[in-house]
Amino acid sequence: MATELRCLDSMPCHNQQVNCASTQNPEPQQAGELIPDHAGGNSDFAGKLTLLRGRVSSSSVPAERDSQACGGATLNSESNGGTGNSDAPASDSLLGDCELSRQIGAQLKLLPMNDQIRELQTIIRDKTASRGDFMFSADRLIRLVVEEGLNQLPYKECMVTTPTGYKYEGVKFEKGNCGVSIMRSGEAMEQGLRDCCRSIRIGKILIQSDEETQRAKVYYAKFPPDIYRRKVLLMYPILSTGNTVIEAVKVLIEHGVQPSVIILLSLFSTPHGAKSIIQEFPEITILTTEVHPVAPTHFGQKYFGTD
Repeated sequence: MATELRCLDSMPCHNQQVNCASTQNPEPQQAGELIPDHAGGNSDFAGKLTLLRGRVSSSSVPAERDSQACGGATLNSESNGGTGNSDAPASDSLLGDCELSRQIGAQLKLLPMNDQIRELQTIIRDKTASRGDFMFSADRLIRLVVEEGLNQLPYKECMVTTPTGYKYEGVKFEKGNCGVSIMRSGEAMEQGLRDCCRSIRIGKILIQSDEETQRAKVYYAKFPPDIYRRKVLLMYPILSTGNTVIEAVKVLIEHGVQPSVIILLSLFSTPHGAKSIIQEFPEITILTTEVHPVAPTHFGQKYFGTD
């Protein structure tokens, strides 16, 4: 397990009851980020990347394995302007393979790249993909991220008896986990979490731009009453500037949640977005499949059929 979070708490996810706010709020604008941010450079950011290799920490990967360790995380500019992200600052230059593996940190974790993940990313970014293919690929990628997110939760050893009477030493997750989706695009990840953790409680946060100030404003927040005692899987598929997530984490902190027990699940991130979140909350864990200067900010609109 690449990261171990420890927190004393209550019910395991398979014994929890679904407590999910059903309020459906229209998304007044793109499900991307909301406040402009001008922080630039990647010198500190490069030191905060961890490439997952199964459940083994990659802190011991030598520099000679740069090309292998970072083969899936190479950041190449996207030629299709249709999925462009105007929020990504020009100062966020591409991170090379060597930089990614040379400076290993614990905050940002990338799923190991393979052809399956690469194909799913390609379909999601393809403007000619049908909505059916888009949703199918998005749900598959969400499931992969959620599965790895659960791998980041603490577990304990246990003993069970098989039908033949054999004593088997296994593991089970510790108690006290919940999900929180940032509406609207974060709701696309809820079913993937429920598929893996059947009765997990899920809270919601709605953040929109204030019409006068153009700054992010929290309009709605509904959490399990004991969320301050739980590990939180925060769901938001696209990290562009990072400001929406920053506001969401502030709300969680106001409800007693410590950043060290928050695992942010996303599909795509820009270097600037991930760096902004890590700089604001150094203890948070970010799990994503790709870090690229151009994020598919059309995700929420196409997934929900409002594009």
